[in-house]
Amino acid sequence: MNTAIIGGGIGGLMSALLLSKQGVDVTIYEKEAQLGGRLAFVERDGYRIDQGPTIVLLPEMFQALLEEAGISRDRYELLLCDPLYSLQFPDGLTFTKYPDQDRHLEEMENVFPREVEGFRQFLKEGNERFQIGKRSFLEESFVSPFDFWKPGNLKSLFKLKPYQSVKALMAGYFQDERLQTIYALQSLYIGGNPFQSPAMYSLVSFAEHEYGIHYLKGGYASLVPILEEELRRRNVAIHLNCEVTDIPRKGKRVTGVRTKDGMQSYDSVVFNGDFPGVDPLMKRKQARKYVPSSGCVLLYFGLNKVFDEVNVHHYVMGGSFSKHMRDVFDEKKIPDDPAIYTFHPSKIDESLAPEGKGVLYALIPVPSDTDIDWKNEKEWIDGLIDRLEKRAFPELRKAIEWMEVRTPQDAKQFGLHRGGSFGVAPTLLQSGVFRPQVKPYRIDNLYAVGASIHPGGGIPLVMQGARLLADQVLSDQTDPAIKGVNVHV
Repeated sequence: MNTAIIGGGIGGLMSALLLSKQGVDVTIYEKEAQLGGRLAFVERDGYRIDQGPTIVLLPEMFQALLEEAGISRDRYELLLCDPLYSLQFPDGLTFTKYPDQDRHLEEMENVFPREVEGFRQFLKEGNERFQIGKRSFLEESFVSPFDFWKPGNLKSLFKLKPYQSVKALMAGYFQDERLQTIYALQSLYIGGNPFQSPAMYSLVSFAEHEYGIHYLKGGYASLVPILEEELRRRNVAIHLNCEVTDIPRKGKRVTGVRTKDGMQSYDSVVFNGDFPGVDPLMKRKQARKYVPSSGCVLLYFGLNKVFDEVNVHHYVMGGSFSKHMRDVFDEKKIPDDPAIYTFHPSKIDESLAPEGKGVLYALIPVPSDTDIDWKNEKEWIDGLIDRLEKRAFPELRKAIEWMEVRTPQDAKQFGLHRGGSFGVAPTLLQSGVFRPQVKPYRIDNLYAVGASIHPGGGIPLVMQGARLLADQVLSDQTDPAIKGVNVHV
């Protein structure tokens, strides 16, 4: 059996590893000059910093999936972030999360003494919800929607409280609006609005406490050469700078892929681009309009120093988080007082910059799918740097040796759906059975993997999606009677 994988992002690479390990002849087609997709570095003058994802959540899942794909734990190093991160509010309050529960409870007692019991309840119920979600959703595929609409699954779904938003769920645990925000904003990790994303995504904030936040030594993108080396060792064919322009189809089967070099026939095809982009390749009218995730403005800095005043992960909060979210998701305008997330890995990793120097990354959630011309927003970006300097990074401007900026316009040009940075948005009707599946259409041998595919965004979940995909491909190979029927037609 031979399989073509369109796209060499983390989903495509993991799919290739899992399939090739089972004897499938795999070929990867990547339109860029290197593999990795959003797992890439911004590199300049001896500096490098992750361009995309920065936080390693669910480390046990991450490591177990890599081992299953043939990547042993001694080929990379995970470092626990301690503290996890701090959040700094404009009223002067700073709250720090710690991986050690006793130390974190001490912080709660000091900063939010009336909220300790609510936090204990959050952990208790969060653990129950996490076990349900992992068993019923993360580890299951819903290629057949009937697998989802079972009485047991519906009972599990109800326990995850999908009828509530993440923010509303947090209001049931915490009275202080700031603490509600602290435990709701994690849906932004996958581009979701905390005021609208269903409460099941509160599992992200629970996972931070249960499993910690980790950093991959050398940067997240340093994982890509390890995966590529293993693929080449297995003689997996990799075509770089090779864009697929067409996925021909005959009846209920695709027949292969077409590139600048012509048509190549395959027994199956896997799409690893941002999912809505598969329809143009099939000369197919998009049957469903997907809501994109939020966009991001990303600032990358090369610095002449390392700032000891902040943690690796740090949040500079705006005056009104709810207004920031309305600006991004409802009014689709540039937020005038946004929350800013910063990533300063040089605190724990000296390999990212010349000796004595450092790198810094700042992310600001902004609207996707707009006609905003970000190239004309220099004054707004300068204001962000001023806020970072005033609130968290003293004399930042003096320390900057270079800066690069990326916006939703860059994301759209790269191929991300309508400029959203995290795939399709994690709304209720784009989650679980309602999200595109690993076998997305009534086509026997077309598959999909990536942030827009169930189980969703975030590197470990995309890797889990690759595992579900490999299982489906191999199942279909051994039992041709199994034909996926899906609601996404």
